[in-house]
Amino acid sequence: MKASSMLMRKRLLTAFVALIAVFVALFGRLIYLQIVDGGFLRAKAAEQWYRDLPLKATRGKILDANGSVLADSKDVFTLYARPNAVKDKPAAAQSIASALGLNYDSVLEKLNTSVGEVTIKRKIDADVALQLRKQNIGGLYYTLDTERNYPYNSNMSQILGFTNIDNVGQSGLESYYDKYLTGVDGFAYTSTDMAGREVDGSVTKYVPGIAGCNITLSLDANIQSFAYDAVTAACTEFNAKSAQMIVMDVNTGGIIAMAKSPAFDLNEPPRDDMDLLNSLSRNTMIVDMYEPGSTFKIFTTAAAIEAGVVSDNDTFFCAGSRTVDGQRIRCWRSIGHGSQHLADGVKNSCNCVFMDLALRMGTSRFYDALGKFGLGQKTGVDFSGESSGMLMKESNVKTVDLARIGFGQAVAVTPLQLITGVSSVVNGGTLYRPYLVASVDSCDGKNLATRKPIAVRRTISEATSKKMREYLVGVVANGGGSKAGVVGYAIGGKTGTAQKYSGGAIAQGKYISSFIGFAPADNPKYAVLMIVDEPQGYMYYGSLVAAPYAGNVFGRIFDYKNLPPTMLPEREYTVMPDVVGDSAESAVAALEKIGLHVEVVGEGGDVISQTPIPNERVATNDSVLIRLSSQ
Repeated sequence: MKASSMLMRKRLLTAFVALIAVFVALFGRLIYLQIVDGGFLRAKAAEQWYRDLPLKATRGKILDANGSVLADSKDVFTLYARPNAVKDKPAAAQSIASALGLNYDSVLEKLNTSVGEVTIKRKIDADVALQLRKQNIGGLYYTLDTERNYPYNSNMSQILGFTNIDNVGQSGLESYYDKYLTGVDGFAYTSTDMAGREVDGSVTKYVPGIAGCNITLSLDANIQSFAYDAVTAACTEFNAKSAQMIVMDVNTGGIIAMAKSPAFDLNEPPRDDMDLLNSLSRNTMIVDMYEPGSTFKIFTTAAAIEAGVVSDNDTFFCAGSRTVDGQRIRCWRSIGHGSQHLADGVKNSCNCVFMDLALRMGTSRFYDALGKFGLGQKTGVDFSGESSGMLMKESNVKTVDLARIGFGQAVAVTPLQLITGVSSVVNGGTLYRPYLVASVDSCDGKNLATRKPIAVRRTISEATSKKMREYLVGVVANGGGSKAGVVGYAIGGKTGTAQKYSGGAIAQGKYISSFIGFAPADNPKYAVLMIVDEPQGYMYYGSLVAAPYAGNVFGRIFDYKNLPPTMLPEREYTVMPDVVGDSAESAVAALEKIGLHVEVVGEGGDVISQTPIPNERVATNDSVLIRLSSQ
């Protein structure tokens, strides 16, 4: 009996302990589910009982220096459907397809899926979405979205770039500054049953997005339009492969305009042809390099003056060529320039003069100077894909290479490198880092960052800079840059005509025509670089192709900025004589005698054509063209 009682107590104790263990386990599990795993489970429950729709944040604006909108966002809508909540699916599919221009079968297939929610179409114009919504089709939902809008269309396509359908930057500044332009998305959610149908009496709650930052550029939309007009017209006039122009503030490095033709409408990019889109959106002014030709002579002259290897009184003789390391290197003017001082050599763009200057400096001293001008290195501009240009390795430079580099051959630069370096030559000798974005502001107008001009280094002295301005003003006043002149204003500059290469050999008939200038000459503010790639026909000289368009832009800037004339507006004119049939020497002598700058096509023989035609009125010191019988 006693043994039986003891056994019973043990069993009860065991059962009691087991029961307590069960309760402890259940209580522990409850604590775990509510405290440790509670957040996760509540989120899973919300997924079953709520449906949320994304609310895209508005992308920040891109503004020009005057506050004009260059890129913003317009309201569009995204249409969603909850298939379980659509009663008459064939009728709904028909209405949707008709209103949105979609395929009926594709829409019906989406409505017949078993998923809780499906996207029908994105980027629907507001008026179209409103008309469809008026039909009160159950199970359809709309969320506000945005689509990028570019008021200037193709004007700045290589600079601004574009976004994809999700408003993510794909190229240009849209890509480079994407993290600033992109906002924080919001969402809307509402109660639904297990089938995804909205619960009667439920309230939709909204968490709004936060708009992206606005960025303000150094670009001036008006001057940008002047540049875009110029490159578009040049492409048309000369049937060129491309034309491009940069306008820079020489005292800050700010890029005021950067235009290229051909371009494309940013509101309708050719997304169905990726090769074409990549080609047209490529900003060659920053990412591609080219052989600059005679515009490079600005660096050679400035470096030689700074090094003290040349003075105003030094004379140079050009017989039409130089022989260096046994190689005959021609001057662009086959009949030669004769004896000339340095100022004349710059004005005449005589290759022989610049070969001599480079050889006087020597490789080491010349390369040190080119490094100071930023050649062979990236400028650090705020844009993706910048090229560093190309300088031959100093240890590999032979004497003949040094001579060619002196007048702009055997070297490659980007257009941005060139104008940045030249700006330092004319602004007193300070190299500034170029930039496109001047400030970043929050969507509520709070300034987050403002760029200050960054002086990288000194390139030349004030005295050398002043002397260079004088020489370059002479090029426009009395030399090959005359067509860049604007009546009443002193402008300095230099033309360039470079042959192109293909497979290591000269590509016959293919040239890059260019002009780089600055104004006002006494206190420079603006630098303008105009490049025309592969102009067709025999008028390929930079003095005839590029310089006139640079002059046009300078003139429009003067009017726009109300800059007063700096000199008397009087110009002298002469009459173009008839030199067809004359020898090259006599024709050049006759034209130079009446104050004209002569460009020559051909190696010798008699003149077979001339531009302008005989008896046409032409300004003194203007550039004219003659073609010789021996090509």
